[in-house]
Amino acid sequence: MTVLGLMSGTSLDGLDLALCEFDRTADTYSFDILQSRTSSYSAEWKDRLNHIKNAKAEDYFKLNAAYGRYTADEVNLFLKTSSVKPHVIASHGHTVFHQPQLGFSTQLGCGATIAANTGFTTICDFRSLDVAHAGQGAPLVPIGDQLLFGKYGACLNIGGIANVSYSAQDNNRTAFDICEANMLLNYLAEKTGKSFDKDGEIARLGKINLDLLKSLNVQDYYIKSGAKSLGREWFENNILPLLDASALPIHDLLSTATEHVAQIIANTFAEKKIKNVLVTGGGAFNVFLMQRLRSKTTADIVIPDAQIINFKEALIFAFLGYLRLNEQINSLKSVTGAKKNSVGGAVYVV
Repeated sequence: MTVLGLMSGTSLDGLDLALCEFDRTADTYSFDILQSRTSSYSAEWKDRLNHIKNAKAEDYFKLNAAYGRYTADEVNLFLKTSSVKPHVIASHGHTVFHQPQLGFSTQLGCGATIAANTGFTTICDFRSLDVAHAGQGAPLVPIGDQLLFGKYGACLNIGGIANVSYSAQDNNRTAFDICEANMLLNYLAEKTGKSFDKDGEIARLGKINLDLLKSLNVQDYYIKSGAKSLGREWFENNILPLLDASALPIHDLLSTATEHVAQIIANTFAEKKIKNVLVTGGGAFNVFLMQRLRSKTTADIVIPDAQIINFKEALIFAFLGYLRLNEQINSLKSVTGAKKNSVGGAVYVV
């Protein structure tokens, strides 16, 4: 089955598109990424996605439809250059509200609009069923980590939020969001006029401020056990006030923030006895961050080719769509804390 996976992360880098082919022999799955692309968001789209959380309900639904049309246009443009067409589209959407404790996690990008404007059956809203079963609705990628990348002891994705999945002693897949990552680093980099700190070059010039580092490191979330997940709301309520109250130069802020992210991730490796880990997401390209992480852990850090780094999440959401159509479990209660495993995703058939 060929599935087009779509992913938009909290770091607002853009819309990732990955056209993937899946096959199954007995209990073994294989994949091939046939074609991939990132469509960077314009300044206007970044602003719209970043500020919709403060808008009226009517404006939210207007943007939900508009972002669905935008997504469909990007899909149609992408597929013009491909001789292979997908059986279905699997769209994560763009998360705006993530409050599973209140019973919801919402992603922009109307699946019906995508289906109607592309002509391809579309699967979306992967998180809601898990949340309805009292789960976190996140992370969902671990089922793909287990079935597609099971040869690694753990998989770490450093996107807007850093998350990890690994096989626990009982062989159940376990996963959780570790800490804010590119969401934090990009926020600071944007103050210099850049969208991100390439290779961590600005952070490398700074000095670590121990007082701020301690304040960042002592968040209650980091010592919370069990299923847990982060959203932009947590970052804005807990981390932004510490940064905005600081008078430190921006390179010192970035250096301290990078040290913080590396330290929290390394602490997780030590606590969970993780020995080798596949690292993907934009943070894998941050040379300084990777150096700081390696200096704090004995775990073997494996960085794959650029296509896997950039498109692993889009690949896995394509895989979640594949599992959904085949009525196979694509959300694990051992990961999200839900009452049961589920086959999540709303399907719009055209």
